[in-house]
Amino acid sequence: MTSHVDPTAEQLTAFAGADLTTPIVMLNLNRYRDRAAYAQPSPDDDLSGREAYLRYGGVALRAMAEVGAHVLWMAPAEQVFAGCEHEEYDEALLVWYPSRAAFLEMISLDWYRDALVHRDAALAQASVIALAGPVEPTLAAPGGA
Repeated sequence: MTSHVDPTAEQLTAFAGADLTTPIVMLNLNRYRDRAAYAQPSPDDDLSGREAYLRYGGVALRAMAEVGAHVLWMAPAEQVFAGCEHEEYDEALLVWYPSRAAFLEMISLDWYRDALVHRDAALAQASVIALAGPVEPTLAAPGGA
């Protein structure tokens, strides 16, 4: 079954098989569930999808800092100008990583992986796209123009 939130084994293998040394920017497109959908909910889990994502986000920010990553930009999505209805998202986020290796290190941290339960409960759909990144964690036009 195809996931609309997590990478497939093939996608993860292709990512790990690329140049692990150059910086990347991960474009995250998130669509939240109206209500968080925990596999094993507790009374404290009666949250909106966005609230559940914020639980994950606190841990993710700590993990990003540990591997030298930086959030470059984040904004709520307003509308799909071109694309299909199923491509509607609530938020876009750009995160710079010093390398693909740093990203892979982050997702292998046990305490980070434990927080994925909140991400999974929060998201109805997500696209995460690896982009060529600048050497420094800055938001700038391609080629430094």
